[in-house]
Amino acid sequence: MIDKFSWVAIYPEAVLLVMACAIALLDLFDRSRGRIVAYVLSLLTLVVLIALTGMNAAAGQTIYGFGGLVVSDQMANWLKCFAAVAVAVAFVYGRTYVGLRGMLRGGEWYVLSLFSLFGVFVMISANNFLLIYLGLECMTLAGYAMVALRRDHVTSVEAAMKYFVLGAMASGFLLYGLSMLYGATGTLDISAVFRAVATGQIKHQVLVFGLVFVVAGVAFKFGAVPFHMWIPDVYQGAPTSVTLMIGAAPKLAAFAMAIRLLVEGLLPLAIDWQQMFGLLAIASLLIGNLVAVAQANLKRMLAYSTIGQVGFIFLGLMAGVSGGTALGAANAYSSAMFYVVTYVLTTLASFGIILLLSREGFESEEISDLAGLNQRSPLFAAIMAICLFSLAGIPPLVGFQAKLSVLQALISTGSVLHLALAVFAVLMSLIGAYAYLRVVKVMYFDEPTTVAPIQAPWDMRALLTVNGAMLLVLGILPGALMTLCARAIVQMLGT
Repeated sequence: MIDKFSWVAIYPEAVLLVMACAIALLDLFDRSRGRIVAYVLSLLTLVVLIALTGMNAAAGQTIYGFGGLVVSDQMANWLKCFAAVAVAVAFVYGRTYVGLRGMLRGGEWYVLSLFSLFGVFVMISANNFLLIYLGLECMTLAGYAMVALRRDHVTSVEAAMKYFVLGAMASGFLLYGLSMLYGATGTLDISAVFRAVATGQIKHQVLVFGLVFVVAGVAFKFGAVPFHMWIPDVYQGAPTSVTLMIGAAPKLAAFAMAIRLLVEGLLPLAIDWQQMFGLLAIASLLIGNLVAVAQANLKRMLAYSTIGQVGFIFLGLMAGVSGGTALGAANAYSSAMFYVVTYVLTTLASFGIILLLSREGFESEEISDLAGLNQRSPLFAAIMAICLFSLAGIPPLVGFQAKLSVLQALISTGSVLHLALAVFAVLMSLIGAYAYLRVVKVMYFDEPTTVAPIQAPWDMRALLTVNGAMLLVLGILPGALMTLCARAIVQMLGT
């Protein structure tokens, strides 16, 4: 382990912040060419970040910077790499869409996205309560602005207001919880909080009171029931390109926040937050899958699908507490990380298809809009079907492997309660599968409402094809990604 007061730990954040500011300044001086310049520079920046974080992760070192405020370990670097990939893919998928809807008056779309990604990076590497909150605010404030970027669109503005009000409330919950923990432990450093709580000398009631608010803040960022109210309205009301942006990379940040706060900082209180996560998982699986079945709007259905998927992530996190051994805990947390990464990959492809089918003056967001898609384009119908089957957990797709890994980690604890939770999760997944299969039926068996050819840039078509293929390849050969997640978690745990 390397302990340095150095810039090495924050190279990716520094590169991202400098480039985001540079693109913003260039856009101010030359808005006529700002869109093209911002797009090219943003993609180049993301490519550099992907290479930089990938190399840092491969090096396998743990580096603490600025007096322990930030940490650069394998988990942080891989999550940053995946987040940068997600934003780059979202740029390619959404470029035509945002241009047709007047969201590219300049390069603000790209600048806001990069600032949101900067917040994601800060959250992932934060080793301090203050830095976690600052990263969260940077990410969410940029998100509020992106949702409201179509200022002349009433639905988007309404969604932005809901997102802002509920997001501010959730930020207040998290900040209040962190302040309670700071008052009890006397430190903002996550490692120092762990040591203080582990002594057993701090009043338990005070710690649990703060913990409740921290878990509420984490649950809101994931979109778990009962903190899910913003997910359906924002997913449906926001421009689809923004929905993709706030539904992909921020999930990786939320996972990192949960690991940093609850595992690295508050593991001695695990018996308390495990019970909370169990209740949140049950409610999310139940509400998410049942309500998804009743939706006619595709984006709203995918929003409730997200809520149901979060239930599985929480099952993986709570299984780590009861793993019994360090190996069992690492297996559970790595299964949750694998689930988050593969879910983000599936989200990119599914919303990519919606963006592909959208055109000027038409939002392809109703399930009926996909009618007869197979007759118009067998390739894109197949990609969407792969996404839906993966979300449903049907083999041999990666969604099946993700669900299986979480259920195995849950059952391996030997707890009867966890076995019952695994059975419940399977039953809820079977119910939720109806929502996905209904869309597949519409694509393959309903008559198309239009015979207009599907037009899209070649880079978007190629990337969608690769994205869909990855869901199948990782489902058949998941070993490499699972090993990557396991090594990252083992290093983080210090086992």
